[in-house]
Amino acid sequence: MRIPLTFVHRLIRHVGVALLLACGATPATALDYPTRPITLIVPHKAGGPSDVIARVLGGMLVPVLRQPLIIENRPGAAGSIAADHAAQAASDGYTFLLGNTGILATHSTRQKNEPDPQLDFAPITLLGTQTNTLVVNPGLPVSSLRQLIELARARPGFITFASAGHGSAAHLATELFKIEAKADMVHVPYKKPGPALQDVIGGHVQVMFAPTALVAHHVRAGRLRALGIASMTRSPFLPNVATIDELGFPRFDATTWYGLVAPLGTRKEIIDVLHHSTAAVLDDKAARRIMGNLGIDVVANSPREFEAYIRAQIPKWAAIIKSIAPHTE
Repeated sequence: MRIPLTFVHRLIRHVGVALLLACGATPATALDYPTRPITLIVPHKAGGPSDVIARVLGGMLVPVLRQPLIIENRPGAAGSIAADHAAQAASDGYTFLLGNTGILATHSTRQKNEPDPQLDFAPITLLGTQTNTLVVNPGLPVSSLRQLIELARARPGFITFASAGHGSAAHLATELFKIEAKADMVHVPYKKPGPALQDVIGGHVQVMFAPTALVAHHVRAGRLRALGIASMTRSPFLPNVATIDELGFPRFDATTWYGLVAPLGTRKEIIDVLHHSTAAVLDDKAARRIMGNLGIDVVANSPREFEAYIRAQIPKWAAIIKSIAPHTE
């Protein structure tokens, strides 16, 4: 769902003073870096969840790094366009990428010279994770996860599900669910999540995995029905909705992650500056509250921990990605 940029600007102003006080001394001074503006590439259009996270984070980092941070939106191909551009950028610390689950779609289907999240990027930090919820239009005659599965099995191809495009996080989550539930549903891809969610609300498409923070108020208003949380713990946004794990699908986890990566070859000292600066701003209580309001559980781990996280995620999704490979090339 599109989030007004004026809302983002208010959030940034809200924490600006606190961050200046909390992070006045940073590792940036030790390297004479940065000395000019930094570009953060975002794999989605302005107004989407990734873009909002990037702009909030960018506003927090400006007083710490003491340089402008330019948000460059490069949407398309489930994040591959942005990933390719970032992977080919100079490894001088002035271009990095806000990656998320979608960039894993390039791993199993990549062609020669395409970016590989294991080889073409230097991890900086895992910013945080975001729970997703399986929601349906109330007009669909199901009130539970079990009823949805029974209907999908009884009428193959009858139920449609929306996503922000082939290989997107929502697409991968639903394909995983289809395999686990042995249920058949038809994919309806969109170019971004906002219109996809609006069409589920409008009844043009029946099902979608979407960020819990974005759908919670629609669920409470009766515009959507929540059938399960796609993570290992319940969400504070919808505390009464059980996890899909609790509902009979052990270890089902389709959590979306957001992290910062730099082109391979970026100096370790620069990676450390970016990591420590980001971790410092996200350690601020006001910053964590803002990210929490966006549905982000802050992690801010080390580059080595983030690299291990990415490597662990790739095998999990490999079979799913290969099964949709004709659509992600």
